[in-house]
Amino acid sequence: MTEHAAPEGGAAPEGVAAPDVIDHGGGVHALRVPIPDNPLGHTLVHVLHTDRGPVLVDTGWDDPAAWDALTAGLGALGIAVADVHGVVITHHHPDHHGLSGRVREASGAWIAMHPADIEVVQRTRSAEPAVWLDYLAAKLTAAGAPEEHVGPLRAARAADRMRTLPGLRAAVPDREIVPGELLPLAGRRLRAVWTPGHTPGHVCLHLEEEHPAGLPGRGRLFSGDHLLPGISPHIGLYEDPEDTRATDPLGDYLDSLERIGRLGPAEVLPAHQYAFTDAPARVRELLAHHEERLRGLLDLLSDPVTPWTLAERMEWNRPWDQIPYGSRNIAVSEAEAHLRRLVKLGLAEPVPTSAPGEPVRYRAV
Repeated sequence: MTEHAAPEGGAAPEGVAAPDVIDHGGGVHALRVPIPDNPLGHTLVHVLHTDRGPVLVDTGWDDPAAWDALTAGLGALGIAVADVHGVVITHHHPDHHGLSGRVREASGAWIAMHPADIEVVQRTRSAEPAVWLDYLAAKLTAAGAPEEHVGPLRAARAADRMRTLPGLRAAVPDREIVPGELLPLAGRRLRAVWTPGHTPGHVCLHLEEEHPAGLPGRGRLFSGDHLLPGISPHIGLYEDPEDTRATDPLGDYLDSLERIGRLGPAEVLPAHQYAFTDAPARVRELLAHHEERLRGLLDLLSDPVTPWTLAERMEWNRPWDQIPYGSRNIAVSEAEAHLRRLVKLGLAEPVPTSAPGEPVRYRAV
C-alpha cells in the first residue's frame, strides 16, 4: 500500500477511459504504469518531448511489471528507454521515483528532484534498516501504538528482514530542481513550483505553453500527488531523526494549494486518476475538506488522546480494523500532522506526561 491507502480514495468517473498510453497533445503523453498490490492501480508517468529527446515526469514503482509497462508505453510512442534524455521527479515516493535509477542505467539520463527530497533519499539510502526500524518503533511507541503493533517491527529488526524496503535502493538524483526557475529543457518552458506538504520537496511543474486545445487558463500543470481530482493526498512526517524542529506539513500543504489555485492552469495532469480542468475549484474543495476535518478533530480531542487513538477514531476510507498494518503507520503520521496544525493554530495542546516514556496526549484548548 502506498501513501494514499489510509485517506479517502477516488476513481475515474464513469466514462473516463484509462488507456495504457494517453495523448494529451502538444508533445505530452501519459503512460499508465502499475503499482503492485495497491488500490490506486497505477502511476501516470508523463512523457514530455523536447528538442533533445524525451523527458519523463516521474517513472513508476521499481517492479518488473511496472518496468514492462513503462518500456511498452515508450515503445508505443516509438521511444526506446535508451532515448530518454532526462527524468524530472515530482517527489521521492517509490511509485514516482522507483524506476529512475533503472532508466538512468539504460539511457544515461539525468535525474532532477527538489533538494529537500534528495535529502530524504540520501538519508534513507545511507541508514541501516535496523536504525530506521528502531526510529519507527520509538515514534510509534511515543504516539501510543500498542505493543501488538510495535512488536513486529522489533521482530523484523532482529531477523534483519527489511533490506528490501522501497527507497533503500532509490537512485540519488544528480540535478537539483530550483523552485521558480525554468528547467533546462530545449524547446519547452517548464517551470518548477515548490509545493511542500505531501513530501518536503514535492514540486508541481508548470508547462507555460498555450494549451493545445485552446482551453482558457495558464498552460498545463504536472501536479504529481499535490492536486488530484478525487483524492486528498496523505500529509505525513518525513523528518530527520536528528532534527528536533517541529514542522507543520499540513500548513505547508494548505499554503501550497492556495498558490496553485492562484496559478490557474488550463488543465491539470496529475500522477494518479485522470486529467482535469478548473484547478481553482478543486483547490477550494480540498481547502474546505481540511478545514472541516480539523474542526471534526477538535471534537475528538475533548478528552486527551494519543496520536494513535486519534488515528483510530478519524474517518478513513475503510474501518480501522480493515486498514493494513503498514497503512496504519501512515494514518498515525497523518494524525500527527493534523495535531501539529491544530497546536500551531492555538486550538490544541499537548498534555504534560506524568511518567518518563509515557505517550504524549493532546487535547483541544
